[in-house]
Amino acid sequence: MQKDPKVEIMNKSEITIALDAMGGDHGIKPNVKGALIAANANPVRILLVGNEMELKKSLSGASYPDGSIKIIHASDHIGMDEHPREALGEKPDASILVAARLVQEGKADALVSAGSTGSVVLAAAKYLSRIHGVRRTAIATVYPTLNEFKKNDHLALMLDVGANVRCEAEELVQFAIMGAAYVTEVRDEANPSVALLNIGEEATKGGERMKSAYQLLNNTQNLNFIGNVEGKDILRGIVDVVVTEGFVGNIVIKTLEGAAKSVSLLTKMAFKARLAWKLGLFFLRKALTFLKEVTDYSEYGGAPLLGFDKIVIIAHGRSSDKAISNAIKVAGKCVRDDICGKIEKQIREFESLSGLEYERIGREY
Repeated sequence: MQKDPKVEIMNKSEITIALDAMGGDHGIKPNVKGALIAANANPVRILLVGNEMELKKSLSGASYPDGSIKIIHASDHIGMDEHPREALGEKPDASILVAARLVQEGKADALVSAGSTGSVVLAAAKYLSRIHGVRRTAIATVYPTLNEFKKNDHLALMLDVGANVRCEAEELVQFAIMGAAYVTEVRDEANPSVALLNIGEEATKGGERMKSAYQLLNNTQNLNFIGNVEGKDILRGIVDVVVTEGFVGNIVIKTLEGAAKSVSLLTKMAFKARLAWKLGLFFLRKALTFLKEVTDYSEYGGAPLLGFDKIVIIAHGRSSDKAISNAIKVAGKCVRDDICGKIEKQIREFESLSGLEYERIGREY
């Protein structure tokens, strides 16, 4: 299996990552182990934010480069089952808030957390600024495709997958710009293709906002927009970046995750059944192994929350130490390659499109 380009070694020693060490379904253990893996593989500094006593105990006897890991005490944390807004209001010293403040204060260059998506998004919104010109932030997530066109990478990116429910046409265009910039720099895909998730391929499909978004995307310079893509085609690998509203994107991604779990369950059930099925699984073992690999979220390093002037990576709640390590590597690569600066430049170019052009498209659609 081709390895994700995000896991390449970082080469900028001054990069500092604030890691919410209390976030996630499994607590401190995978966060600390992931930090240790990243610290031993990369010249990166990691601020472990959480209960100081517990973190010291977890680090006891561990080997890592001098100065590469530092504990920052936080007396509280947000549980995965807590209501994010209420919990953040009641727990000002929660680990995710402390980590976000470290980034705001310039003590860290990026934030990584496997905590609940809502708490990470709200903490980032509380302490970080949006890139100038960005109207809404968006969660972007990598997903596996069938790679029908034999590209170098079998993965694609979808955004938004949950930060927003409803978006205006101009905001969808900004998502496309941010997603394309991320894929170009982090996944090393030159001139990535971008498509709008819609109910049909024709430019006239969808409601007024979708039709307006299509026209704006089609008129955006330096964006490789290939048109609409339907739900049945998103797994084919015909496009590098899929743009949609958060409500739809969240349903799509969770459906894909559920499908992967179903395949795994069906495989186990078949193995316990008739001998003929066991033989079939034996001959399909390579394909099933590949399917398991490409649907393994630990390979992808988490979902970037794009649109803030600092890097925020939201790791999966069930992240293993490997997933946390890769999330830290992704964050470091984003900082090194100045993803936020490049997004700001491209958003500025998009916003320079005359108001008359918006007005014209609005009149036509």
